[in-house]
Amino acid sequence: MTTGARRRMGVEERRQQLIGVALELFSRRSPEDVSIDEIAAAAGISRPLVYHYFPGKQSLYEAALRRAADELAARFVEPRRGPLGARLLRVMGRFFDFVEEHGPGFSALMRGGPAVGSTATNAMIDEVRQAAYEQILAHLGVTDPPARLELVVRSWVSLAESTALLWLDGRRIPREELQLQLVHDFAALAAVSAAYDGEMASLLIHMLADEPADGPFGDLVDRLATLLTKIPAVTAQTPV
Repeated sequence: MTTGARRRMGVEERRQQLIGVALELFSRRSPEDVSIDEIAAAAGISRPLVYHYFPGKQSLYEAALRRAADELAARFVEPRRGPLGARLLRVMGRFFDFVEEHGPGFSALMRGGPAVGSTATNAMIDEVRQAAYEQILAHLGVTDPPARLELVVRSWVSLAESTALLWLDGRRIPREELQLQLVHDFAALAAVSAAYDGEMASLLIHMLADEPADGPFGDLVDRLATLLTKIPAVTAQTPV
């Protein structure tokens, strides 16, 4: 009886295998808790062979981070079809899918990990944030954003990131609620900015023009309307 010989991988194929294995391990545990020995064992090769392809764990971590960053940036890509609220809700669904799939690694990256502070790592994090920012502008159909719109979009991207990190700590709020709330947050940030600026007001009117009553933005209007009906009663009960 004979058995087939194990196929020998080429250099680039082996590198990609190691990156995939490392990303999988970093997704389950914080990167500083994963050893080169574990990566080698999971890849079915020796520890020295890992060092043949990568000079150390940090370089392998950065390579895995590069793949994860590209994947995360792609989660914000959405065809410009249909109402904006529904598009943003789909984007948030894919974003939280990524956060769930790569929880410990995502948390370690944003809060501090073995490669954080390096020029390469900081650049990759900034690339993801910039890609998200540019995708949101594309959804709005804006190529030259005014200062207030840039502030709104960048603030919202930062809010989504910090919300995801807090959610990972205990998942005390259902993620579906947070996804919808973040879409509402975007509309709320835009609305507050519109109250101060005519250009933002025009953009907000355009943004809401085609929104259905049963969409995410319509849901926000209903919630706020219900809340506003309660405010006079609360005011009346407040002693002077």
